[in-house]
Amino acid sequence: MKNFLFALLIIGCSLSAFGKEGMWVPTMLDKYTIDEMQEMGFELTADDIYSINQNSLKDAVVIFGKGCTGAMISDQGLLLTNHHCGFSSIQSHSSVEQNYLSDGFWAMSKEEELPNPGLTARFLERMLDVTDSVYADCDSLQADNLQLKLNENIKRLQKKASEDGKYEAVIKPLFFGNQYFLYVYKVFPDVRLVAAPPESIGKFGGDTDNWMWPRHNADFAIFRVYANVNNEPAAYSESNVPYQPRKWLPISLDGVKPNDFMMLMGYPGTTQEYLPSQAVEMLIDQSNPDRIKIRTARLNIFSKHMKADPKTRIQYASKFAKSSNSWKRWKGEIRGLNRLNAVERKREFEAEFEAWYQQNNRLEEQYRSVLPQFDKLYMDLLPFDRAYNYYQEVVFKGIDIFDLPSYFPKSDRGWKRMSESRRDLYRQAIATKVDEFYRNYDKETDQEVFLKLLRMLRQDLDPSFLAADFKEMFDRYDDEKIIRKIYDKSVLADPQKMKEISLNFNEKWIDKLQKDPLVELYHSLRFHYVRNIELVYRGVNEKIENVQKTYMQGILAMQKDERLYPDANFTMRIAYGKVQGYEPRDGVEYDYYTTLTGIMEKVATDNPDYQIPEKLKAIYSSKDFDGFSENGEMPVAYIASIHSTGGNSGSPAINEKGELVGLNFDRCWEGTMSDIMFDPDQCRNIMLDVRYMLLIIDKYAGAGYLLDEMEITGNTD
Repeated sequence: MKNFLFALLIIGCSLSAFGKEGMWVPTMLDKYTIDEMQEMGFELTADDIYSINQNSLKDAVVIFGKGCTGAMISDQGLLLTNHHCGFSSIQSHSSVEQNYLSDGFWAMSKEEELPNPGLTARFLERMLDVTDSVYADCDSLQADNLQLKLNENIKRLQKKASEDGKYEAVIKPLFFGNQYFLYVYKVFPDVRLVAAPPESIGKFGGDTDNWMWPRHNADFAIFRVYANVNNEPAAYSESNVPYQPRKWLPISLDGVKPNDFMMLMGYPGTTQEYLPSQAVEMLIDQSNPDRIKIRTARLNIFSKHMKADPKTRIQYASKFAKSSNSWKRWKGEIRGLNRLNAVERKREFEAEFEAWYQQNNRLEEQYRSVLPQFDKLYMDLLPFDRAYNYYQEVVFKGIDIFDLPSYFPKSDRGWKRMSESRRDLYRQAIATKVDEFYRNYDKETDQEVFLKLLRMLRQDLDPSFLAADFKEMFDRYDDEKIIRKIYDKSVLADPQKMKEISLNFNEKWIDKLQKDPLVELYHSLRFHYVRNIELVYRGVNEKIENVQKTYMQGILAMQKDERLYPDANFTMRIAYGKVQGYEPRDGVEYDYYTTLTGIMEKVATDNPDYQIPEKLKAIYSSKDFDGFSENGEMPVAYIASIHSTGGNSGSPAINEKGELVGLNFDRCWEGTMSDIMFDPDQCRNIMLDVRYMLLIIDKYAGAGYLLDEMEITGNTD
């Protein structure tokens, strides 16, 4: 049965999905998928996309940082990604006096490029189906014993593939653990900032336009990957040299037209296309609304303080962008799923599933308990889902000051065993973390968030989900007294004192910090969460995952002749479709592209999100975009019917010849439900037209030397 199932998985992976829906495993781009892609206009082969025997497109596409994609665009290590992917790096180099967020950054030589500690570029060396090896010696095992053996096998395989640390090796499940793949990466830790437009260009439209079409921002940033003299990964050093990649993408000036073939290569983060109806219903009715409510309160406070103070605006720019991004997506997701009648469609599919397994006794024995188990387990999960989301959004992600307690040890046992040299290293590490934290911290802002969100936690959750001392405090005292008892008495709220402590950290401070009122409150909340919420929440979810694995096994068997693809899991995938507009609602039709003229039209509205530098206005007025325009217009962005998600930010948009013509940076709001249910009529990904990027680099920034590094083909005007 296991071998039969794996055969079905291979069939499922190898079939394509109408050139629109689907995120495909590159090693399974077999004849049928390539045939369909070529029928749509694609001129390359499967080996041109992915190969371990020759240079291929996979060698030009990287994991940028912890959650984005990047593309190599020169033989000297230039890496292209989104402005919002590089935002935190740009912010880290910014100050009120030298604000690269508002002014942009352009290194005019390699010596001016800025290092970014902790930032990496991961190149995929190879990927391999290791399902049989992961399941070795597991035939007679069940439940916890099975998982322990799977984990043991995975750990052993990863260790072997890493070759004593030369590579980073990761094994990830596909189809809810019915299949496993090994991914081997070469990790480069020296990645330097080269170029970034000002926010008014790179983030033009701000929160007004986020997730929306039509779009007009040049969402790009350029970094450079460095290596040692042997072209191998190395920690930052002045002696490092630009990395010479195996493959880089040529850039085409030919542009795009309706129905042109378009492909994304990248690392989509998470999709959940095979969820049961109960999960989708919980997301629409509870999970997303709860998270939206909490983030709305937090973002309103951020906005108020950012508008009042330029320093706070810089400090909270990245936090605001990250928080509002998901906030707006969750809203669109609810809207899209309701419009598709997603819950009812899931129930209809489940009825088909039930009719399928009832066709014979063997199938009925194997799958008849799946749907009833979902009913029970999601009912059990519902109250804990609310509590889990509230703690995540309030305690662990919402209140900045609660990040600090994790920096310090809870007892002095480990400290006593350290040598003095190790203690010095520990002090340096703490001092670095503390300095980074307070660089982006404003006490007044966080204090207001603290009160607002903890009041919501107290009011909205069942008392059983709250620690007794927390309930007593927030029932007994008003806001002013809570601030006096907590913030005014906490050393954590004093940046200067905390910096002194971190530099002179010793045994006495371990005990003192654990008695700090903010630390005590955090640990009280966290302890109650772990014991009374997290354990149950994760336990029920583990049971759901086991049932989901069986359900997925059944879906693969039932639909063995249909087009299925594994959910995204931040591993390399291929997605493709065509350049095309869409109709978001009755009487409205969106074109497939935007131009610089549209930017000027938005600027005229006086919306604060629609402000641009005078120099860009001058470029427009003089029509100084020869070489980058088309029919006298300056293209800015375009859309296509490609299935994408978070993680695809920075994915290169590749034309039929394998050339870079755009840079993926967003999805249309009407299609944000595509992580759960794809709608070919509404789901569109949004891409920066590479010609606008080149115009900004050359005409706006005067950094044309960067274009000299690139392989640029084609012509316009």
